[in-house]
Order: sequence, then structure tokens, then C-alpha cells
Amino acid sequence: MRATGTWDVGAYRRLGTAGAAAAVAGGWAVGTLPAHDPWGLWVPHGPAATAAGYALAYGGLTLLVVSWWLYGRAGASVRHSLVTLVWWAAPFVLAPPLYSADVYSYIAQGAMVLEGHDVYSVGPSVLDPAGPGGDAAASVGGHWTETPAPYGPFFLVLAKGVAWVTGGTIVPAVLGLRIIALGALALIAWALLQLAREHGRSGSAALWLGALNPLLLMHVVGGIHNDGLMAGLMLAGVVLALRGRWITGAVLIGLAAMVKSPAALALLFVGVVVGRAATGPLVRRVAKGLLPGLAAGAVAVLATLLGGTGFGWLGTQGVAGRIHTALSVSSDLGLGLGHLLRLLFGTDPDPVRSAVQNLGLLVALVLIAVLARRSWTGRTEPVHALGLALLALVALSPMVQPWYLLWGTAVIAATACDGRVRNVVTVLSAGLVHETQPSGSTPPYGFVLAGLTCAVGFLLLRRDAAVPDAVRVPGPRRPEHVGTDTGADAGTGTGTGTEADVRTGTH
Repeated sequence: MRATGTWDVGAYRRLGTAGAAAAVAGGWAVGTLPAHDPWGLWVPHGPAATAAGYALAYGGLTLLVVSWWLYGRAGASVRHSLVTLVWWAAPFVLAPPLYSADVYSYIAQGAMVLEGHDVYSVGPSVLDPAGPGGDAAASVGGHWTETPAPYGPFFLVLAKGVAWVTGGTIVPAVLGLRIIALGALALIAWALLQLAREHGRSGSAALWLGALNPLLLMHVVGGIHNDGLMAGLMLAGVVLALRGRWITGAVLIGLAAMVKSPAALALLFVGVVVGRAATGPLVRRVAKGLLPGLAAGAVAVLATLLGGTGFGWLGTQGVAGRIHTALSVSSDLGLGLGHLLRLLFGTDPDPVRSAVQNLGLLVALVLIAVLARRSWTGRTEPVHALGLALLALVALSPMVQPWYLLWGTAVIAATACDGRVRNVVTVLSAGLVHETQPSGSTPPYGFVLAGLTCAVGFLLLRRDAAVPDAVRVPGPRRPEHVGTDTGADAGTGTGTGTEADVRTGTH
């Protein structure tokens, strides 16, 4: 296997697995533990175990990030990368929820649907503490206890199924939802390989940034966020649309939007693909481009009717924006400006914050429209434009969580030919893994660690850019086929943007 110094991809695989195992071991003590676990598995173990847990969690996470960074430069085939993905994900499978309490909301909302509550008008607090989902409801983060569900009916039906099978008991319910998350991870990996092949990019590079990404392993497998399911369905739909099966693709994207609504953005760019492929006058081509949206709309209506949850999801898409997160630039600016005006003129800061948040969304919509226009005219490849549009939407949204970066990163991983875009999302991925504690809180030092990691990442990339081409580790050029072990890609182009094929022989 191609080596970097005295290390090869096998060594980095083992090192990353050790890091993931250490992070999970720490998570058993300091993860997002439930308020009550009747099985007695996920419970606090005292101050000494807590201190050791934090040391293991942060040390293991840092080791995983370093291993991931180096693995991307050491050279790995698609097959090796897929096996590495299994190795790195495996430690998270039986872990308690990590980095977020959202999975408890999912379980509680599934139990609410099972019991006939309107999840789009009331929060998990309506559940009987002694009934199905009661322990999950008690474990939900404080500001979500009274908050209606912002998720689509397709996901709520899946959560309902998990609540029904497990009776809402914490451990089996969490593991049931993690099985769905693992299925989403497999779907993401498959779609990344197909998109990379469609765009003439490296499959191993796409897997490295889009699937082996520690941010995804933490928050999709460890934290069980439904963003993974949304991304997997969306990417699979885009793959099918690119291959001419746009009706099936639109159905999958519609289901993705019925998990979380941002996936609907993919319909705009799939419509561009379909419209550009059509013949005839402009009006006819535009009309053809609208058909994927109509098909997905039909899926949304059907999923809502069959799910029995009602159309309340149309009115709850903005509930998350009421909660301030420090990663939201528009919310931070709006809040700061609002408090400044209150000091100067005694005005209420909330309307100011809302106005700035809405302005941010307007700017995002303008950028998305520009990207769609460039795609239609052939100046930007449509799927790559989708990745950029998702990143713009996240950057300018009123609520931003670290794992939201994965929406656009999953697309960029398979389409980006510009090393600068890949560099930015690579460094942000490495930095944002440190922003959240295993318990799900976001302490001030988390932002310091994230900032320091980003600074180190950009310095390393700058150093790599100064290395002469003759000694620089090249990135891959030609797409590979799954199962091929006669050659492998060296590097992922994270530091250079260079894409040259390097044969590495065996594993």
C-alpha cells in the first residue's frame, strides 16, 4: 500500500478505529445519557468516571480527526475506504447517544404519533411519564420539550415504527433508530460512488470527504441525526435523475424532504438537469423541468395522507429558527444589532433579530437563484451547484448546527473540482467536531477548540500548497469501480486540488 513516511493506509485505519473506540468509551460516561434508563446501561458513574470519560472522548475524537486527515493523503482504494468506513463506524453502533439529545425527541415524537397526539401542535411533554416514550420525553433537551416536531411525516412514521416495536424503551429504541442511521450511511456511501463516477471524480476521494468524515460519523452514527437519512435519500434521488430516471429520483427526493425540508432544494437542480435535457422551445423545456417538483409534491401529499400526521408540518418548518445557535451568522448579527439599538433607543431587540434573520434567508435565496441560473446556462454543473446552494442555505440560516454542514459536504465530496471548496469544507469538518461536548452541550471552550483546529487545518493546507509538485502527494483523477483492487487513489486533493492517478497495487 502507498505509504506516507513510515505509515500506510492500514495504519491510519487502525489508528482511526482506536480513536473512535476511545471516543465511544468516554461517551459511556459523558455521552448524552437519558434521564432514566430502566435497563441501567446508560447511567452516570460518578466524578472520577466523568473526568476519565471526557479525557477519552476528546482524546479519541482528536485521534480520529488526525487519522482521517492523514488517511486522505496516504492513498486508499475504494474497497479499502469502504472497509475503513465499517471499522470507524463500528465502535459507535452500541454507544449511548453522543453529542445530541435529538434522538430522544425522535423516540418521543414516534410515541406521540403512536398514541394519536398531534405532533405538529404539541411537544413531547404531553406523553405520560410512565407510558411508552415517557423516559425519552424526560430526556429531551429543555427547549424542545414543548416544541412541535419540525420533521416530515415520512420520518415520523419511521419513528412511530421504532416506538411500536420497542415500546419506547430507551436502549432498544435508540438502537432501532441507529439501525436506520447506519442504513442512511450505507446509502450515502453508495450514492457518493455513483455521483463521483457520473462526474469523473475519484470515488475514494468522495468517500473520504463525504462518508469517512468524522463530523458525519459523530452526528449521524453517534448522534443518530436524521440529517443522514435526508442526505442519503436526496443523493440517491439525484443519482437516478442524472441517469434519466427522474421520476424515481424525484420520489426519493420527495421522501428526503419528508424527513427534513431542505432536501427539497435538490428538486430545483434536478429540474435544471431534466429541462436542459429536453428539446424544443424554452417554454417546453422549463415546463419539463417543473415535472420533478410536481412528482415530489405528489409524494409529499401521499406520505402525509398515509402517515396520518396531517399537514401541520407546513407550519412548523420555522420552529427551529426560534432557538439561537452561535453558529448562525444572521442570528448573531441580528441579536447584536438588536441589543445595540436597545441600548441606544430602548427598542425591542427581537424584531431586529428577526429582520436580520429574514434578510439572511433572502440573500441565501438570491444566491440559490444565481446558482440555478448558472446551472441552466451551463456555467456551473447542476449537482455541484446544488452542493454550493446547500452550503449557502446553511451559512445564512437562522439556526445552524455543526452537522448541517454535511448537507452540502455530501454533494461537494463527489463533484468538486475546485480544491478551494473542498479545502474549506474539509477544515470546517475537522473543526466543528470539537464544538459540541459528548453530552450535547456547547461550552465556550468548544468554540475555542473548533477555531484552533480550523487555524491549524488552514496552516497545514497552506504548507501543502507550498510543496513542489514533484514531491506533493497527488490526488486521484479517474473514478474507480467498487471491488477493484488493482489500483487505488493516492490522496484526496484536500491540500492541493491536484488530481493525478496513482496505482497502489494491493491492500
